[in-house]
Amino acid sequence: MSDLPLVAIVGPTAIGKSSLALHLAGTFRGEIVSADSRQVYLSMDIGTGKPTAEQRARVPHHLVDCISPNEEFSLTVFLQMAKEAVADIQDRCLLPILVGGTGQYLWGFLEGWQAPQVEADEELRRELENIATTEGPQVLHNNLKLVDPESAEKIDYRNVRRIVRALEIYHSTGKPAAELRSRQPGRYHQLVLGLDTSREDLYRRIDDRVDEMFAMGLVAEVESLLAAGYSPTLPSMSGIGYQEVISYLEGGLSLEEANLQIKFNTHRLARHQYAWFRRNDPRITWLRVGDDLESLATATVRRFLQSEAAAVLE
Repeated sequence: MSDLPLVAIVGPTAIGKSSLALHLAGTFRGEIVSADSRQVYLSMDIGTGKPTAEQRARVPHHLVDCISPNEEFSLTVFLQMAKEAVADIQDRCLLPILVGGTGQYLWGFLEGWQAPQVEADEELRRELENIATTEGPQVLHNNLKLVDPESAEKIDYRNVRRIVRALEIYHSTGKPAAELRSRQPGRYHQLVLGLDTSREDLYRRIDDRVDEMFAMGLVAEVESLLAAGYSPTLPSMSGIGYQEVISYLEGGLSLEEANLQIKFNTHRLARHQYAWFRRNDPRITWLRVGDDLESLATATVRRFLQSEAAAVLE
């Protein structure tokens, strides 16, 4: 099938995307496709803010709990899995709702990116990762700014894996990743809803979520992962929440310091996510978070679907 409707919900972490997605899925016979680079991992539930068992029983979620923490997950893998999930949903005449804060994954899917086919250079990767370890990830990020400023703007300086991949692409081809990335014409009629709120409200939401994660057993979750043999250096374990708790378990931070560090780093992540979801982006229909969010979103989606139906009848 082609030219079928799809709704995406974008915005920074903790702003309420998952809750709105559940509401819209229940209202419009939809299923949710996660565009989150962490929720795909098994056994990593609390630190990734994964939907609960009750929420997943209410509405089917795709691309959640798919691979082990020691398996590699990349843009290329995500794009293939997301295409298959959306096709399956549409084949059953339901509405796919793409949700997440990983901007590269979301736009990669919505714009039909074809990721550069550059094979891994293990020797170069080890060299770059060693630089990040000995000199700090900011050094690598500064190097990326010189050769691929567009990628550098959108990649957090602490995301060593993605910085290394971008530098690997440049060293292999002599060109920035964006120049090599091709796009296929979009095959979906899509509505992209962006959620926004004040910075103060967003930070409060983040802080409340972090406190809730600790109350739910974040430390025990990390201990369990380490006891199962998953290395703290795995890409899956590099996310905010896991690294700070690992530092606490290793004696580098107190529990209170780990909590505060997670909040600080998540604030920074949220600011960085707006590099992917700009408030002046004409592709995004922005909605302000508030008491009337669900009704506003429902009305917006209903108008979108009605216009789609009318277009089919013409």
